[in-house]
Amino acid sequence: MPVTLTFSLIGLCFVLSAFFSSTETALMSVNRYRLRTRSRQGHRGAKLAEQLLSQPDRLIGVILLGNTLANTLAATLAALLTLETWGEEWLSVTAGALTFLMLVLCEVGPKTYGALHPERLAYPAAYVYRPLLAVLSPLVWVVNLFANALLRLLGLSARQVASHSLSADELRTVVAEAGAVIPLRHQQMLMSILDLESMTVDDVMVPRQDVAGIDVDDSWDDLLAQLRETRHTRLPVHTGGLDHIVGVLHMKTVVHALARGELTRERLSELARAREACYVPEGTTLNQQLLNFQRDHQRMAFVVDEYGDVQGLITLEDILEEIVGEFTTSPTQLHRDIHQESPAVWVVAGSASLREINRALGWQFPTDGPKTLNGLILEYLETIPAPGTGLRLHGYPMEILQTQDNAVKTVRIRAAKETTAGSSSSLNG
Repeated sequence: MPVTLTFSLIGLCFVLSAFFSSTETALMSVNRYRLRTRSRQGHRGAKLAEQLLSQPDRLIGVILLGNTLANTLAATLAALLTLETWGEEWLSVTAGALTFLMLVLCEVGPKTYGALHPERLAYPAAYVYRPLLAVLSPLVWVVNLFANALLRLLGLSARQVASHSLSADELRTVVAEAGAVIPLRHQQMLMSILDLESMTVDDVMVPRQDVAGIDVDDSWDDLLAQLRETRHTRLPVHTGGLDHIVGVLHMKTVVHALARGELTRERLSELARAREACYVPEGTTLNQQLLNFQRDHQRMAFVVDEYGDVQGLITLEDILEEIVGEFTTSPTQLHRDIHQESPAVWVVAGSASLREINRALGWQFPTDGPKTLNGLILEYLETIPAPGTGLRLHGYPMEILQTQDNAVKTVRIRAAKETTAGSSSSLNG
């Protein structure tokens, strides 16, 4: 065989081997979700690539078959050329040179390019592999027959296509790494939606002591004063406490009754009973409660413990605020329980939720234990602190300003961290 023709055939084998190596890496590295999106948008190459990847054993079979044939043919031609031209003593030199060239030109280089630019190679390659698979199908079937038999001995099946569904944590990573593709504000909202599954109504509910309600046993003048001064559109009506709720009063119906001069104590109770209170057990996830509100066409529910006692109030707005942030007309207003005393000092109500504090001030109080600042302080001190008590929790210096009814009422907190997050040490008692 002429030397020129032999070199040409070896070069062709190199090209084929590089093609199989690069496209194999590209097809296996292509983003499956982007591939599926392009396929649904009508991209022909993406559709073919998705079909090929649905049967990975057949695709890998045809790629490795072609690559093996190209490498074997190149080695055979190089050996024949060496024997005819230089003699048997040069075979080891030829083998070493050929191995080096194939490693660089047919393996490392092409596969690196395929990994860096998978879509650039995967879509055009699908047009080649589709007919090639049809032609080599019988040979590929025989090869896969033996390969699959070996896999079955190991307890595996070639038909078990790897799952590409994402867990919640993996989806968080995708959103966090989206970069400029998704605006930061939208990333935060998506993260908050994913967190709804891990948060419960206990985390965001209005505590029982902060729930505004109307006791129908109060004097009529007190009832009218509460109706005039309330900032809420819906109020729970009870007799003697939240554990005995009559119903939920909508202020729109109160206004209509007042306009017609029909508002009496009996009429007030009747209007409240027209809207039954909705109850939800503590521990219910926010995701489930959002679905409950949608199913029952409700906007508020009372959180009860295992004994049926009301622990707090959860509203649709509370859940939405976990996603989009506080609803407020003033950008400088952080939260009703958080007030800035100086640039680095804040006065915070003990009943304030730790999640609200973290969200409003960008702090890092733990939320897997007590839900409120009062609970966090009492858990650490294991006693009711006196006003003036100072301590440092998780790097934040605090001073107890007021205590009332066996609870911390207000706390002064400095924003600057002086210790590593997570440490706790008492300053004075």
